[in-house]
Amino acid sequence: MYTRFFGLNEKPFAITPDPRYLYMSERHAEALAHLMYGLNEAGGFIQLTGEVGTGKTTVIRTLLEQLPQHADVALIVNPALTPVEFLQAICHELHIAPQAGIAGGSKPLIDALNAHLLERHARGRRVVVIVDEAQNLPADTLEQVRMLTNLETATHKLLQIILIGQPELRELLAHSNLRQLAQRITGRYHLGALSRDDTAAYVWHRMKVAGSNAEVFSTSALREVHRLTRGVPRLINIICDRALLAAYTLEQPEIDAALVRAAANEVGGHWRSYRWWPWMKWTVAAVLAMAAISVAGMVWHQSKPVSQAVIAVHSASPSPSKKAAPVDVSTLFKQLPADGGTDGAFAALFDLWHIKLASAAGAPCDQASAAGLQCVYQKGLWSQLAGLNRPAILQLNDDNGTVHQAVLARVHGESADVMVAGERREVTVASLARYWNGEYLVLWRPAIATQHPLTLGARGEEVTWVRKALQAAQQGPSLTNKDSTAPPASRSPDYFDADLVKQVVEFQRLHHLDADGVAGMQTLIALDALLNDDHGPLLFNHSES
Repeated sequence: MYTRFFGLNEKPFAITPDPRYLYMSERHAEALAHLMYGLNEAGGFIQLTGEVGTGKTTVIRTLLEQLPQHADVALIVNPALTPVEFLQAICHELHIAPQAGIAGGSKPLIDALNAHLLERHARGRRVVVIVDEAQNLPADTLEQVRMLTNLETATHKLLQIILIGQPELRELLAHSNLRQLAQRITGRYHLGALSRDDTAAYVWHRMKVAGSNAEVFSTSALREVHRLTRGVPRLINIICDRALLAAYTLEQPEIDAALVRAAANEVGGHWRSYRWWPWMKWTVAAVLAMAAISVAGMVWHQSKPVSQAVIAVHSASPSPSKKAAPVDVSTLFKQLPADGGTDGAFAALFDLWHIKLASAAGAPCDQASAAGLQCVYQKGLWSQLAGLNRPAILQLNDDNGTVHQAVLARVHGESADVMVAGERREVTVASLARYWNGEYLVLWRPAIATQHPLTLGARGEEVTWVRKALQAAQQGPSLTNKDSTAPPASRSPDYFDADLVKQVVEFQRLHHLDADGVAGMQTLIALDALLNDDHGPLLFNHSES
């Protein structure tokens, strides 16, 4: 539609990982260099992590196009596999035909793989296994991955493994039971978001590759793109594509900051295609307004400079007296006190859980742990935060770039109650969308004790709890007896089977979480809030209308 209007040969901001469009920022160049290093070094692991949408998959595609002639590569893009399935996938990628199939277990697969590696080594070739989305590897499969590095001659490792995943991969490999694997990682690199200058260069690069020689995006528009996306390439693509379409519709040859903001708001409309739980339907308008804007591109750092001001969102019921109209968050920035800080934000959040923060009792999250709670740092869309349904410390960036902290405890309709210097105030949800950078911290009290995401093939009491929670979710918030529906007799309640994967995926889609079928941290928090057996504080009260 808009390609001819702007003199383009094709759409420049498609989200498919086309290597032609890879903008080689300094970060991406270093990431690619680490992978190339992994193709040529002997043995061990190379670890590449990055936030969702930062270009990891595009870097992989570029790597595959630049493979050295002496390298054979097995690319595993869906690693949520059992150990035997994982070995089968490697053999399939390397065109190895083992003498026995799955009935023979892993041994015939390993024997066939070892023979193939020895033959490749004798010919002077390197064999590399690249595992994308490696944070989804089950624990037993990770152990199998580690064992594969034992395939070696007297002087050389026969297999190089590159693990690529989201930041959760680093957390996963930090567990004590995986220390042997972590010790074999010879190279680590984290692919961060783009800087403001790199964001502008990224947009210009993609426009140029698509055939443009004009400066379609103004300087102010590029600054706004970076502010809204925080430098995450996938989000840049989504907003810029919609801005081009809007400019074409208006016959406007140049895109300014206002058009970028309008495009970002319009992108929020894609959430309309999702179905919401009945108890959340009254929040849809707020979600639509915030979905595209409230995306994080930076990891939460307590140590970075922040305003010495705290906005505490209060969960108390509205006063029966006359209620003032909601105000824009920007008006509160001018009224914030000069004292307070991070401890004040944590104190307000702890208060919602009926816990007192002691100033001399150690780090806030350590105090939370002592009380049976966990601190969880996340980044993402408003809809994802809504799906978790727990109070959170938000980070807000004002127009001057100063970072403020806000404790979000209750949202109702298109407004939220806030406490400023001990006074109750109400702000609009839309203004939170405008100033929230997508970073947040939630507290929750885990109902199950597990350090690993629950995936296909897992077994135990944790799986039983997930199954029970999903049954409650399917029946809705009006369920009076959450234990009333027992699993069918043909199903083992403590086994994570294919049917349970489908249920998890459906739940994740409804709550705008990553629909990967893995019961990870976010999914468990959302399920726990739905059950709310500990009567903890919730962002949304389904009894309100």
